[in-house]
Amino acid sequence: MQDELTYLLNSNRVTVVIMTYLTVAIQVTNLDSTIAACRAAISAGAEMIELRLDYLETPQPALVQEIIKAVQEMFTCPNVISLNTSNLRKISKQSQYPLIATCRPRWEGGYFKGSEEERQMLLLTAVKAGAEYVDIELACLDQPECGVSGLLEQSGDQVILSSHDFEGKPADLSQLMATMQQRRRQAAVSKVAYQANEIGDCFDVLDLLHRKQELGEVIGLAMGEAGMMTRVLAKKLGAFLTFVSVAESEGTAPGQITVEEMKEVYRWDALDGDTVVCGVIGNPIDHSKSPAVHNAGFTEIGFNGVYLPFLVETPWNKFRDFVDGLREREWLNVRGLSVTIPHKHNALQYVQEKGRRLEPLAGKIGSVNTLVLDKDGLVSGYNTDYAGALDAITDTLGIERADLRGMPAAIVGAGGVARALAAGLTDAGCKVTIYNRTVEKAVDLAAEFECEYAGLDGLATMEAQLVVNATRIGMYPEVEASPLPAKCLRRDMAVFDTVYNPSKTLLLQQAEDIGAKIIDGMSMFVNQAATQFELFTGKKAPRGVMRAVLERHLL
Repeated sequence: MQDELTYLLNSNRVTVVIMTYLTVAIQVTNLDSTIAACRAAISAGAEMIELRLDYLETPQPALVQEIIKAVQEMFTCPNVISLNTSNLRKISKQSQYPLIATCRPRWEGGYFKGSEEERQMLLLTAVKAGAEYVDIELACLDQPECGVSGLLEQSGDQVILSSHDFEGKPADLSQLMATMQQRRRQAAVSKVAYQANEIGDCFDVLDLLHRKQELGEVIGLAMGEAGMMTRVLAKKLGAFLTFVSVAESEGTAPGQITVEEMKEVYRWDALDGDTVVCGVIGNPIDHSKSPAVHNAGFTEIGFNGVYLPFLVETPWNKFRDFVDGLREREWLNVRGLSVTIPHKHNALQYVQEKGRRLEPLAGKIGSVNTLVLDKDGLVSGYNTDYAGALDAITDTLGIERADLRGMPAAIVGAGGVARALAAGLTDAGCKVTIYNRTVEKAVDLAAEFECEYAGLDGLATMEAQLVVNATRIGMYPEVEASPLPAKCLRRDMAVFDTVYNPSKTLLLQQAEDIGAKIIDGMSMFVNQAATQFELFTGKKAPRGVMRAVLERHLL
């Protein structure tokens, strides 16, 4: 949580806020649009504003002065003094929302079309007009005509010295930082931002932020989807700021998320140095609802944690290196990892090679979807898919697992989900038959779990009491599809669809129409997530809250 210190100054109460600033970059085109954008940013929850002057339609010093004056008048709050986290240095005498003036040249990934002399004049004008900070590119200091470099001597505590690479991680980041430290002199902040071409590129940024006490104030960002975690973990690691956008279409760099998402999904206001880190590993991962579900659960029970999406490339070595990287950095305090497609076998292999404990049925299934990192650094592997499915079945039918013994069950599909269901149902004593379009796959899966098999043509004569769709058929957007004909359904059946989007698939609707009991995939999703949640936190999962959040995010 952000700390607040309150002082009495000249008999007036003054609030001092210590924070990592949630910063919105505004594309400054003209006065009116800038004021409107700033109001929207502050209304959304921004804590600092960056004015990107390189977007100006008419880049004139007088206009820059007018814009900064107008913005400061909007946000003046005399009783608030914003201070930096490490040395309590005052950065604003009056404004509650400090301003950064940036005019990024094209050679550093910006949009300014004018001359270097014109660009520098805009920045100098911004400083004189009252902007608390000005962003100066490290490469700019190597230019003899760089007039703004004088700010390092005159007003260094207003300078953010920056370096950007939109292609990838610098070849020698340590040398870059050494150069920056040497050149920044009295500059307030060092900033390094580069494109993360894979998630392993994030570790250098996290290490950089971890060295804050040695380096002074630092902004470190890995851009792009793979670098998203550096934006959220900036607060845990005490970065000077992180960038967000008001709307997805308004970002000024790849991978920015919105203020609303940062606050509402990733619990920005609750993060601190003690925050426990959890997340889901997958590829792709941007569609995952798990962060919203788990983070809402953390909030509900008051657990100091954050759950992030981790985009990890498919090969085994990429998965191994990423998990190794997390474990090597004990100060990240990573507690648990959910694992989804295509990494469940990679997770199994990881536990087999480097883990402490593998849940027996997870080994039999050949798939791990949950890794728990113990305080001693060891890893345990579990599969919560089958448990989530069994709980969904028994809860809906109002029975115990022991009541499943002897129940005839049909599983449609022979992939990973079918495998978990076959393991769980046979372990519970069900008489399982695997139905699949490719009969050979059904044969192989049935052989492993000592059950029966048939092609899809056998569905017409099945005698199952429980029917499970373990395929993706019927999932959004193909909502008009069903894995089996309606004529195969009977009133005395229980029909379970593991697809959770939509919550009521065509298959379930058809089953409900004839009076059969239905079990939706949302129940399975929430149950397996709740089991993971309890493994990660050691506390009972708020299943009702988690389901409500999932339903809301599927609308």
